[in-house]
Amino acid sequence: MLQIAYAPLYKHELPASATGEPHRFPMIKYELIHEQLLYDGTCTEANFFAPDPIDDWWVLGVHTPDYVHALKTQTVDARMVRRIGFPMSPRLIEREWVITQGTLDCTHYARRDGVAMNVAGGTHHAYPDHGEGFCMLNDVGVAAHYLLETGQARKILVIDLDVHQGNGTAVMFQDEPRVFTFSMHGKDNYPLKKEQSDLDIPLPTGTGDELFLNTLYDILPRLLATQQPDFLFYVAGVDILATDRLGKLSVSMGGVKQRDEFVFEQACKAGLPIVVSMGGGYSPRVADIVDAHCNTFRVAANLYF
Repeated sequence: MLQIAYAPLYKHELPASATGEPHRFPMIKYELIHEQLLYDGTCTEANFFAPDPIDDWWVLGVHTPDYVHALKTQTVDARMVRRIGFPMSPRLIEREWVITQGTLDCTHYARRDGVAMNVAGGTHHAYPDHGEGFCMLNDVGVAAHYLLETGQARKILVIDLDVHQGNGTAVMFQDEPRVFTFSMHGKDNYPLKKEQSDLDIPLPTGTGDELFLNTLYDILPRLLATQQPDFLFYVAGVDILATDRLGKLSVSMGGVKQRDEFVFEQACKAGLPIVVSMGGGYSPRVADIVDAHCNTFRVAANLYF
């Protein structure tokens, strides 16, 4: 059975813009993904589990003590708050700790079942010492560190197909040869200053299905063969959609689904466990965001179970 980490959203604590302006406050999509997967029968409540907040021990494995302290004590300076993009609150920080534990918990289910997924996560703009771009803790970074430290993985491949470069993840593991960071993203998109991943594939503005998919078809099998990972993390952002307000690429809804199918098929073929975090999505119609994300869950459920 597909196991999915889900942290319920506290709607009463969000500003009014949360439901009307997904490009400014994208968190509402997480609750809608959960509701849609139940409504269309892809999942039942038995598929979802509620994580506890992660132990600071694992957070501090990749984030600096000063930054973690500032988040937990609500003393993040105003400039960083603007860079993160969320108004700070104790509940928001608690949720971030829960989401990160969700990705860590997913590693255990993935090792057992082949795949596990987090309704949230993919917070790849979180650096060791600061957050930005709606990201505070780097859930994939924390979970990858956990696997290495506990001896549950020898070599990890991070497959980041969000439209934005995984800059925080790149810096986090720049001196860690056991983690290979692969980011395929929009060349002309945020962040303006790109970091150095182990492999960066910048795509030109307007890239559609053919170029996006053929690039992925060429690169991913070679990476699996040359890097020989024993664990995969997949950041499955849907901000590559042509409808996305911030994306600058032109991939269709069907193209995004084909992307997901290929990543899962390659993981299955290689016999590798894979944990999926949702990443970004900022189309003006929330329904487009939710449907594209739900397709990722549907593909996984159909292929693995």
